[in-house]
Amino acid sequence: MEKGQMEAHISSSMITFQRKQLGRGAESAKTYIIDDMIIIRLKGVLTAAEKELAREEKGKALVKEMRYQLEEIIRPKLEEMIEEITGCKVISIHNDISTKTGERMDVIILEKSLIF
Repeated sequence: MEKGQMEAHISSSMITFQRKQLGRGAESAKTYIIDDMIIIRLKGVLTAAEKELAREEKGKALVKEMRYQLEEIIRPKLEEMIEEITGCKVISIHNDISTKTGERMDVIILEKSLIF
């Protein structure tokens, strides 16, 4: 698989994965593979309820904490999906969500660089 094909496959797989695991997927996704890193930018990830909560500071913190807890629960399945697509072991996953823009960023560190 070529780099662009793998990036597109990860993007579409991530939307499907979120829809299956969290009940709602992102509106769009863009993936970048750089050496041993995969960077995934997901747009439109907040639910209507999360958007309402995010209007207040306390609500923003609740949304971030809830999403953090959910990510920890589904992390093993996400690692499995990425390893299956790339053929490479996942070392770590770092992510954050913006309650302002409704975007989420994932940075996935692999055991080795992907060579295309």
